[in-house]
Amino acid sequence: MAKTDPMPPLFPSDRALQDASAQAALATFACDPNPRVGCVIVDASGRTLGQGHTQRVGQAHAEVMALRAAQAAGHSLRGASVFVTLEPCSHFGRTPPCCDALIDAGVARVLVAQQDPNPLVAGQGMARLRAAGIEVSVLARDHPAALATRELNIGFFSRMLRQTPWVRLKIAASLDGKTALHNGASQWISAPPARADGHAWRARASAVLSGIGTVLADNPRLDVRLVETPRQPQLVLVDSRLETPLDAQLWSAARPVTIYAAVPDAARQAALEARGATVIYRPGQQAATQGQVDLAAMLRDLGAREINELHVEAGHRLNGALIRAGLVDELVLYLAPRLIGQGRDMASFGPLSELSQAIALEFKSTAMLGPDLRIVARIPGRDRF
Repeated sequence: MAKTDPMPPLFPSDRALQDASAQAALATFACDPNPRVGCVIVDASGRTLGQGHTQRVGQAHAEVMALRAAQAAGHSLRGASVFVTLEPCSHFGRTPPCCDALIDAGVARVLVAQQDPNPLVAGQGMARLRAAGIEVSVLARDHPAALATRELNIGFFSRMLRQTPWVRLKIAASLDGKTALHNGASQWISAPPARADGHAWRARASAVLSGIGTVLADNPRLDVRLVETPRQPQLVLVDSRLETPLDAQLWSAARPVTIYAAVPDAARQAALEARGATVIYRPGQQAATQGQVDLAAMLRDLGAREINELHVEAGHRLNGALIRAGLVDELVLYLAPRLIGQGRDMASFGPLSELSQAIALEFKSTAMLGPDLRIVARIPGRDRF
């Protein structure tokens, strides 16, 4: 357990914490699968000496970026105070330990917003700093900066503590809950601002998940095009019988493609692998799921492959299967101000015999994007890990 200390009165805490959180937010689209971390270094008067955020995987972490900025400006770091949104790492991963860099720089104090949930760190970074004579404080778990750090890194916390990604279901629908006409036509239910916002949610994810039904019906690219991004998320497909066309548009983006299947087909597997895909078999073990992908097993495998946030853009069948299996954590819904009547539903599951069996949700936020309403809704309790 992390030690919770009172915040030293020397710390100009509010501004420095806000700056560190703002730096962490700058890493949202870039540093996956690493956590989004921000760091600010100040002197005794509260003057900022350096700040930075985690870079792309394999590059410098937030603490090193802040130290470099301070050193490049010619500042001495002896006796400085460091504000960092997540505990400095204490192990050799793709980069050396950040706590060693802070020790070598001679800083006097470190305030941590959240303990790192990674078992390879989990308090050891703070222990190393304390052993070197550095005063270390960690915010209470309900402190706004601690909560903001956890929320920004909800996928990383999920992978570390549940060993599965945070599953976010994105759906664009009419006001009466239809995602397409009865004949499958769906372009475009939402307006350009909502579509661009949807691409921003794609961009922050580790991977985009879809199903073979969507691939065959819509031939989508499922990449990020409407917002700038330093990387493309991976693409994950649920394709039980390896029916993904070799000339589908999804191959046009430069990113890893992983296909989960249930029914072996050596020839199709070889053809898809020649296209660059990784094919993984995860068949259902129950009679009702034979010939289908075991979705829970797929999520465990994705967690082992360092997928933090899984952004789902699929049809009503796969959406319903994920909801029915209790695997969805959050929904991002875009509701357009139009009525369709008969059409395709958001998700197919049930039927339910009682209203008490309905999937409960809690609204996290609402926003108008052009003419459309965006609702972010979370299944209660899914973030308690």
